[in-house]
Amino acid sequence: MKTAMTYAEFAAREAAGESPAYEALAAAVSRDDRLLALLDSLPPAKRQPNLLFAVVQFLGGPVTDPAAFLNFAAEHWPEVESHIRTRATQTNEPARCALLLPVLAALPQPLALLEVGASAGLNLFPDRYSYRYGDHLLGAGDEPVLDCALTGVAPPSRVPEVVWRAGLDLNPLDVTDPADAAWLQALIWPEQEHRRARLRAAARIAAAERPHLVRGDLVDDLPALAAQAPPGVTLVIFHTSVLYQVPEPRRQAFVDLVRDLPAHWVAVENPTVISHGNLPPPPDATLHNVLALDGKPQAWARAHGDGLTWFA
Repeated sequence: MKTAMTYAEFAAREAAGESPAYEALAAAVSRDDRLLALLDSLPPAKRQPNLLFAVVQFLGGPVTDPAAFLNFAAEHWPEVESHIRTRATQTNEPARCALLLPVLAALPQPLALLEVGASAGLNLFPDRYSYRYGDHLLGAGDEPVLDCALTGVAPPSRVPEVVWRAGLDLNPLDVTDPADAAWLQALIWPEQEHRRARLRAAARIAAAERPHLVRGDLVDDLPALAAQAPPGVTLVIFHTSVLYQVPEPRRQAFVDLVRDLPAHWVAVENPTVISHGNLPPPPDATLHNVLALDGKPQAWARAHGDGLTWFA
């Protein structure tokens, strides 16, 4: 029943208005006893809709026809299950940099950036992208241009100055590796060609200036990587939509650790993952994450970076 509710909620709160295909798939899975039983054989963290849908898309299965999808997933379950168990939802959405920019631009410059759960490191290049907040354009205007509806605060007046960037991930991805690139593409929802184009543009930047990505654990290996940041700069440790994949005790250990490191901490996470106490109502019923600086909530943030509503 819990898995069925997860898929029904995904259809209503995440995919609705964003992806008709995934809205239909999630609703169909929530009513399909055969596939729900197969999903319930997996660890809870591996039952998430985004992971199942991305695996089927990666395998060339149908993701725009719910009946065909259900049949493909069930008939190819051993292969689907194998990929689900060995892969993770590593959506590397560069548009999330538009959520980070108002905070990063306001910190003392220059910056050293360290991303936890970096995937392929595309969010380590906020200084290389262009931004459009309504009529306000930042950057050189080159691709990718990241559009974000910003309310409640003035748009930033500059992009940050970044002198060091590094990422930490259990399984770093390489944008120049065909299999990794295919997985990153499979994580994008079917109708969202603008996100695919944005990913390709950001990947070209990452391929030309390879980010320093380290395979490691967010608790055990974070202090050593943070210590590599150059002196005399502002170290920023950040993560976006990562901690929901981390078991709660480990998640709390990370929060306790990052609070004590000599760095600013920027988080964009679901409010059920990091508790912030009393928050104002979100702008609407769709899923919103919370942008927080050093543990203090700042704004409601759309998951794919296209909206930021600052708290009064």
